[in-house]
Order: sequence, then C-alpha cells, then structure tokens
Amino acid sequence: MLIKGYDAPLVAGEPLLARRGFWSNHLLAMCGEGTSAGPPSPEWFGDDGADTDAMSETLFDPERWPVFRIPAADGPGAVVIYRNLVDDYGIDYLLTHPGRSYARRIGSWEGEFSGAGLAWQDLVRMADSPSPGAEGVEDAAARLLLTLPLLDDLEVPETAPARLGAALVSAGAPQDTASDTAGRLLAHLRGRPRHESAWGSPLSGS
Repeated sequence: MLIKGYDAPLVAGEPLLARRGFWSNHLLAMCGEGTSAGPPSPEWFGDDGADTDAMSETLFDPERWPVFRIPAADGPGAVVIYRNLVDDYGIDYLLTHPGRSYARRIGSWEGEFSGAGLAWQDLVRMADSPSPGAEGVEDAAARLLLTLPLLDDLEVPETAPARLGAALVSAGAPQDTASDTAGRLLAHLRGRPRHESAWGSPLSGS
C-alpha cells in the first residue's frame, strides 16, 4: 500500500475492526478523566484488558502500520494511519478529495488531538456515503467511530448522542452503557481546545 508522504510499511487495517480490543484502543483515551462511577475501561467498548493489550501490540507494531480507508461517494473521504515510528507513535488523519490522487493530513492524535477537525454533520455525511466498489470501510458505524477524533464542533445536534451510542453498540459496546460512553466521548471532544477559525475548514481543499 502506498500513500504519498509515507515511506513506511503500510498495511490494510480494515480486518482489525472486527477484532476485540480495537475500539478501546482507538477511543478509550477520549472518554475523559472518569467520574465517581470509575475511570474509563475497555469494558465500555465490550473489551477486556487482555483484548486491549493484545490489540495494542498489533496496532502499534513498527513493522506494520495499519491504514483504515474511508472513501466517500459524496464529497471528501478520510484515511486513518497508525504512525508507528519508534518513540514517536501517533494516529494521523488525512482527507481525500474526489478527483485528487493524494490525501492531505489535517490532524494527528498523540495523547491529544492537534490540527483542524470537522463538524459533526461532516462526519455523519462521510459515514453515510461509502463509495461503491472502493476499497475500505463500508459499515457506517465503523466509519463514524474511526473519524470521531476529528470532531471539532461546539454545537452538535440533539440527535448526536443517540447516533453515536448506536454506533458503539453496533461495534460491540454494551447496550446498557453505550449511551453514557457516547456522552463522555462527546463531552471530551467538545471540551478540548478549538482550532483557530481563521485557518478555515479542511474541507475547503486549501
């Protein structure tokens, strides 16, 4: 697999989405600091500690950098890359645009997100418009959860927690805790520092 700007051992990551431990690795750190109910745990995503640890070894293997492709039929799509440089691990988020042969990095996760994110409605549009015949993730729930760290929106609609909770359940999270997990994720993502509006939207293509 070749992606411009990445001279690294990239491998298709989509098969990992069905394995236990993936979603707790991808989203657990974005659940906030915990409350009286206890700190965030892999069980919130239907995993256990052993699942999460085993998946971490796969996701952050310097010899194999998992790539998750989210092509969209309607507007820009995304690519999520686990950047497994030794002593410089991170997750890069790239946008693809129709008619362009390259993807442009708009943000990274390295303990916290840095870069310019997207509005909730843009994430939903991307999740709901897979590109027929293109290689990558087709499931709408997985597409939304993969790109969720890009959320940069103070005013998400009232329907957002329910939509996110349903996506978590679809990905294996327990039905009875998914709503609370969705709320925690949204609260954390909406509460982080915002990017400067003068930078413009990454969807502008500039």
